[in-house]
Amino acid sequence: MIRLLASPKLRLTLLFGVLVAGAAAFYFLGAPSQEDAERTIEDAGSLAPVVFVVGYAVLTVLMFPGIIPAAASGAVFGVVAGTVFSVVGATLGAIGAFLLGRKLGRKDVQRIAGRRIGRVDDWIGQRGFLAVLYARLIPVLPFNLLNYGLGVTSVGTREYALATLIGMIPGTFLHVALGSTLGDPTSPEFIAAVGGLIALGVLAPLIDRAVRRRGAGAPAEEESAS
Repeated sequence: MIRLLASPKLRLTLLFGVLVAGAAAFYFLGAPSQEDAERTIEDAGSLAPVVFVVGYAVLTVLMFPGIIPAAASGAVFGVVAGTVFSVVGATLGAIGAFLLGRKLGRKDVQRIAGRRIGRVDDWIGQRGFLAVLYARLIPVLPFNLLNYGLGVTSVGTREYALATLIGMIPGTFLHVALGSTLGDPTSPEFIAAVGGLIALGVLAPLIDRAVRRRGAGAPAEEESAS
């Protein structure tokens, strides 16, 4: 098995196969709805937090949108506990996807990447924590795709995990708050949660564009300076 994993093509095929299998399972079997998630959590009784965290982690690895389990946690556990459980579950799943991407794809990216891509990778690696934190706080790229994408960069696992944990708190809190107030769409809490998500969606691309313009060419400039 170890010898088989030494093949770059096989590693990339396995990584691609995991992603396709997850997408196919949701397509043919049907993705769980918020009601399904709430029912599963409630049926777990005293083990509900454990079941939720493990389930959220697995769904994250399979690239399932986190808004459904996060909203369900808000409806069942409340805003505070739901946010804590959602952040823990999503972080564990993000770490799992990150390690999977690193195990099956990191060496191959290094091997086939050109010098320019290599410089960008080094630049990201040097700013590991801040680079990941920025990507989480400004969610321009899909969360689940970013988990695998960062796995093939030189970002350290600890930096990735801590930045992911911290960076996902604002967005997760809004999703959980939304789920906890769905039964009363006229409440101030519901309106605030919707407003926060809209603001996050509108401001994120604008901030990202401004930062990119300001830092354009940073990897190349730093290399020439060194």
